[in-house]
Amino acid sequence: MPEERGAARIVRIEEGGVMAKNRLQELHDMGQSIWLDSIDRRMLTDGELERRIRDDALTGMTSNPTIFQKALASSDAYDEQLLAAEQGLTPMQLFELVETTDVRDACDIFAGVYSSTRGADGFVSIEVSPGVSHSADATVEEARRLWKTVDRPNVMVKVPGTPEGAIAVRRLIAEGINVNITLLFAIEAHERVVEAYLAGLEDRVKARKPIDGLASVASFFVSRVDTEIDKRLDAMIAKAPQLERERLQLLKGRAAIANAKLAYRLFTQKFSGPRWEALSKQGARVQRPLWASTSTKNPAYRDVMYVEELIGPDTVDTMPPATIDAFENHGVVARTVDKRVSAAEALLKEIEAVGISIREVTEKLLIDGIASFQKSFDELLAGLEAKIGSLAPGGK
Repeated sequence: MPEERGAARIVRIEEGGVMAKNRLQELHDMGQSIWLDSIDRRMLTDGELERRIRDDALTGMTSNPTIFQKALASSDAYDEQLLAAEQGLTPMQLFELVETTDVRDACDIFAGVYSSTRGADGFVSIEVSPGVSHSADATVEEARRLWKTVDRPNVMVKVPGTPEGAIAVRRLIAEGINVNITLLFAIEAHERVVEAYLAGLEDRVKARKPIDGLASVASFFVSRVDTEIDKRLDAMIAKAPQLERERLQLLKGRAAIANAKLAYRLFTQKFSGPRWEALSKQGARVQRPLWASTSTKNPAYRDVMYVEELIGPDTVDTMPPATIDAFENHGVVARTVDKRVSAAEALLKEIEAVGISIREVTEKLLIDGIASFQKSFDELLAGLEAKIGSLAPGGK
């Protein structure tokens, strides 16, 4: 791996004065990029982000409507910009103003990582609005606007992993826009966006345009799969005889990691062979799997298990601050992402055999994910409208 800004801190002092490697640096050395699944104006201005780049081997950042909704609701750091904004802007236009400012500033903070890795890392993601999830044309239009407004080579535009989103991915890659495909739960959806990425690169080659400066990640969601499957298993356990209960109980908390391991196997298959080699010779980069939703939702499970079980080369793990801090404190670093893949496949078959459809689960999770982001987006716009009212002269 190229030397990156912030990679110099490789040891920490443990109790008793024993020197030990920084676990986050070890994770980075395994070929996995650590991205922060959070953004707010405070961390961009008070030095926290620079500190995490320096101390936590942080090399990128992701944002989404829920993250921005929390940032805007919990801070007055945006008030000055909102007050100075042009009169007559809609809540949507005001949101784009503040989010593109934050993302641009974050891109500038990660510019050192982007430069030292020669454009392989140091990306900050900005997401199209949930309302365009089922329109390729609207997704492309909004992605172009965000790309142009941020105007940084290390920004990535996030588009949803719907069938229409995949169509948009091909078009955006062909135009030379970095893309992060989000809300991927199903292996089939993952394959669809890998194909879209490859086809977009090929379209660009046919147009005699360079492909060596492009980057893309496929954001495969993890813990939410266990949340949904565990809920269904619990309902079955409540009605099952004792012997069957024990069998069902053993299936809990294992599907998400198994599903992600099959996604990584697909990645290794797709980015090998003659088709990929032809693109690689022209400087194309692989579309890295990005593990999203890696914070543990069930307190009965180890708090860093979704990080520990998906470590390997050419991957990204985007984590909220608490998960990064927990992994630095007690995470175990070992290459795991391509281990026991046959067992992962067998586990998912067993879950199917007891009557839980993985396809049905992943389809529901995509629908729920878009709905959740839409709810956050609606709350964000309503909150902005209320904030503008309170900031205006005579407002309360």
